[in-house]
Amino acid sequence: MHDHANHTIHRDHIHHGWNNAFPPCLTIAPGETVQFETKDASSGQLSKTSAAADLARLDLAFVNPVTGPIYVDGARPGDALKVTILSFKPSGWGWTGNIPGFGLLADQFPEARLHHWNYDPGLAPAMYGPGGRVPLRPMTGTIGVAPAAPGLHSIIPPRNVGGNMDVRDLFEGAELYLPIEVEGGLFSVGDTHAAQGDGEVCGTAIESPIDVALKIDLVKGASLRSPRYVTRGPVTDHFDKKGYEVTTGIGPDLMAGARMAVSEMVDLLSKRYGYAPVDAYMLCSVCADLRISSIVDVPNWVVSFYFPRIVLD
Repeated sequence: MHDHANHTIHRDHIHHGWNNAFPPCLTIAPGETVQFETKDASSGQLSKTSAAADLARLDLAFVNPVTGPIYVDGARPGDALKVTILSFKPSGWGWTGNIPGFGLLADQFPEARLHHWNYDPGLAPAMYGPGGRVPLRPMTGTIGVAPAAPGLHSIIPPRNVGGNMDVRDLFEGAELYLPIEVEGGLFSVGDTHAAQGDGEVCGTAIESPIDVALKIDLVKGASLRSPRYVTRGPVTDHFDKKGYEVTTGIGPDLMAGARMAVSEMVDLLSKRYGYAPVDAYMLCSVCADLRISSIVDVPNWVVSFYFPRIVLD
């Protein structure tokens, strides 16, 4: 797919944060294909030789760089961009980190921890620690268009125009529809992951520079309030083969339930397999899925956390 892209945007065309005043680096017609080169989520602050101390010094003003923006001819507020994910070209290196103050269990894991992954770009499973093998499925963590509100906006929180959604299922073949708020849309993409669980619970996945080819179409008058997407096939078959270990959190608060379910899984993995708890937590972030199992039986809700057993075999 990459060889047939109409355009390539190189990794020096990045920006940090969303701002509808950023000048576009490319203008395209609807229906064209663009290959985007990306930097990893640290924007190059981390490398293959980095240690936990480097992670602790991370400048959060320069995380989640996105490549772009691109201007789509004819795009107007009220329209939607239809973005089809054609293919990924992985780099073979990535990292997962526990960043102090960030993540679902930040209060339980205050120390910086950094794990390097070296994986086969041919998509063989990544290796982890004392015995885990994580199946890879590259995806786009941050993908979106510029908001209508003027000025610079942080790239960390996701928005109604997309952005840092960290949706695990935006992988090859997926079609994403984004509401457009400014003329031309001003589309950008980055924060690519080699693998991620639903929830990205420690705050990072396998953060990896991965080039991505996208086809960008325009849907006039779509009037979307928030992004929606279509997957072209199964979404968990890379994890499903050997079933799951599942923990739960039950109570009146979904966030507290999510924390309980993840804490229980960290405890299970640590005791059964000898992982340091922080390593179990980071492993959960790259391959385990948070689900809302029940949200109608007042006053308590059930959050489940699915850890794929294939990772540990």
